[in-house]
Amino acid sequence: MREVAYHEHVLEEEPFYLPVGDEVEIFRAAYRARLPVSLKGPTGCGKTRFLEYMAWKLGREDGEPLPLITVACHEDLTAGDLVGRYILVGEETVWVDGPLTAAVKAGGICYLDEVVEARKDTLVLIHPLADHRRILPLEKKGCLVRAHPRFLLVISYNPGYQSMLKDLKISTRQRFAAIDFTYPPPAVEARIIAGEAGVEENLARELARLGELARNLGEPGMEEGPSTRLLIYAARLIGQGVEPRRACETALVSAVSDDPVVQQAMRDLVAAVFP
Repeated sequence: MREVAYHEHVLEEEPFYLPVGDEVEIFRAAYRARLPVSLKGPTGCGKTRFLEYMAWKLGREDGEPLPLITVACHEDLTAGDLVGRYILVGEETVWVDGPLTAAVKAGGICYLDEVVEARKDTLVLIHPLADHRRILPLEKKGCLVRAHPRFLLVISYNPGYQSMLKDLKISTRQRFAAIDFTYPPPAVEARIIAGEAGVEENLARELARLGELARNLGEPGMEEGPSTRLLIYAARLIGQGVEPRRACETALVSAVSDDPVVQQAMRDLVAAVFP
């Protein structure tokens, strides 16, 4: 573990993001009110990109960069991984802040991505940060850290992956204002594909139509249809000269499912869109 280099988490360039509804206004209001926010939606629908865009945008509006420190949650994530720990440097034992503590102290957005993957006993430590107290207890140091005025806690998860074993505790869930995400309408998704992959609008529209058709397949072996992210991958492969059907086979058919029935259904759709 090393000290978090704050400047590494500042977005210098505007991330590409196309609003679908009022999510920009709602998030801005939550940030101004310092309400912790939960971003809910299927994989690859733009939650992380949205947050990158908002960190950049709010930093510009405030006239001061707003860092975004992201933590990819997993089942082995410990409290020490989030808040920090003592480490041995030479012959000395020194404290090193974790990403959550660094964001709390310096002011910035701490983003716990796929938070339901983290252990519930680890998540309990964010409770005092996600209510009116806005404090972070550092038990190993025996102190409390009060959050910087610009600090904001944001979590994300995919409700489709939840189960009894991987779900937020009610006491955690009800500390966050929630913004729901889903895949954008085809016309908007086509503009996103064109903007992200730099391909012609006609191709982007065809890929967006393919995405819509695939999500409506209703095959039992398909947990979720192709994400906007995968459609962009397909567009980028085509942009590199890969034949459209082959690009879709690589970026969509094989990526979405290992079920032969689902894959064949996807291939049929690809053939219908790219005859």
